[in-house]
Amino acid sequence: MTQTRDTILEALRGLTLPDGGDVVSRDMVRALRVDGGKVSFVLEAESPEMAQRMEPVRMACEGLLRKLPGVEQVSVALTAHGPAAKAPPRAPAGEPPSLKIGGHPTPQAGPMRPVGVKRIIAIGSGKGGVGKSTVASNLAVALARAGKRVGLLDADIYGPSQPRMMGVNKRPSSPDGKTIIPLQGHGVTLMSIGFMLPEDKAVVWRGPMLMGALQQMLTQVEWGELDVLLVDLPPGTGDVAMTLCQKSEVTGAIIVSTPQDVALLDARKALNMFEVLKTPILGLVENMGVYHCPNCGHEAHIFGEGGVKAEATKLDLPFLGSLPIDLDTRLAGDAGTPIAAGDSPMAQAYAALARRFIDGGIV
Repeated sequence: MTQTRDTILEALRGLTLPDGGDVVSRDMVRALRVDGGKVSFVLEAESPEMAQRMEPVRMACEGLLRKLPGVEQVSVALTAHGPAAKAPPRAPAGEPPSLKIGGHPTPQAGPMRPVGVKRIIAIGSGKGGVGKSTVASNLAVALARAGKRVGLLDADIYGPSQPRMMGVNKRPSSPDGKTIIPLQGHGVTLMSIGFMLPEDKAVVWRGPMLMGALQQMLTQVEWGELDVLLVDLPPGTGDVAMTLCQKSEVTGAIIVSTPQDVALLDARKALNMFEVLKTPILGLVENMGVYHCPNCGHEAHIFGEGGVKAEATKLDLPFLGSLPIDLDTRLAGDAGTPIAAGDSPMAQAYAALARRFIDGGIV
C-alpha cells in the first residue's frame, strides 16, 4: 500500500498528546513530504522549552508511521516557533524572524526553480476583474481533489487575494530565519505576500523589490514534492510575469479572460508577452461565459458569447473550457472556502476543468 499525505496525517491524528489534542489538530506538522516509502516532516512546538519535552512525542510519531504499510523510512525533526530564553530578541510582531520580503533580488547561480516541483504553470490575464484569482484557487483545489500534489503561489504582489479566497490568514513560520514553511488550505500548499502583511496595508514597491519578493517566495519556501505549482500572476504584462518567465523554468501559461471584446483585447497583449518571453501557451479559459438565472433558468451572456473560444481557434491554441458567472462562487471565495471544495454544479465544472488539465498532460 502506498501512503499519501492524507493517510499520514490521518494516522498522526490518532496519536494523542499528553496535554490533549494531537499534532495535526494543534497545527504542529510542517514540511510534510511523502516520497514513495520515505516520510519526513517537522514538529513545530510553541517554544523551545516545549520542544525539549516533546522528544517522546517525536519518537512516538516515528514509531507509529513505521508500522504503516509501505513506509520504509521515517524522519521527524523538532523545532520551535519562538526563541529560547536568553536568546536574541525576536523580530517585531507582524514579521517572520529575520525574513525581509521584498528586498532586491540576489544573484542566482541557476534558474529560480523550487526543488521537488515538477511543473510551474503561470495563470495570467490581460486585465484585472476577469476572475483569474478565482479560477486559480478553484483549479488548485480541484486538482488536489483529483489526487495531484498542488502548490499555489499568489504572485499578485500589489493585490494578493488568495489568503481570503483560500481561507488562510496565518503567518508562515521560519525555523532558521531564511527558510519559509508554507501554509496549507483545502489540500493545497500555499504562499502569498498577503501572509506577511496586514490585509489593509498597501505594497508600495518598485520593480526590483517585486522581483526580490518573487525570488524569495519561489526559492526560500519549502514547497516539498509537488506535481504542479500554480502561480497566480498580477494582471497585465509587468515585472512579476517577466521575471517569472525569464528566471524560472515555467512549463507554460494559462490565460483567463471573459468573452467581452475589451477583455480579449488585453488578453491578446498577455498572449503576446508570453510569446516574446518564449513561454508556451497551454490554453485559454473563458470565465463568466454565461449567467444562469436561479429563478427561471434563463441564460444570459452578459459579457458576450464565445469570444474566448473563437480567439483560441483563431490562434490555434487549446480552449480549456468555459465557466459561468455564479453568485455562489463569489460567496464561497469571500468566505474562504473555494466552490471547488464542495459538490455543487460549479464544483463539478472545476473538477471537469481539472480533468482536462490531467488528461491533456498539462499536469
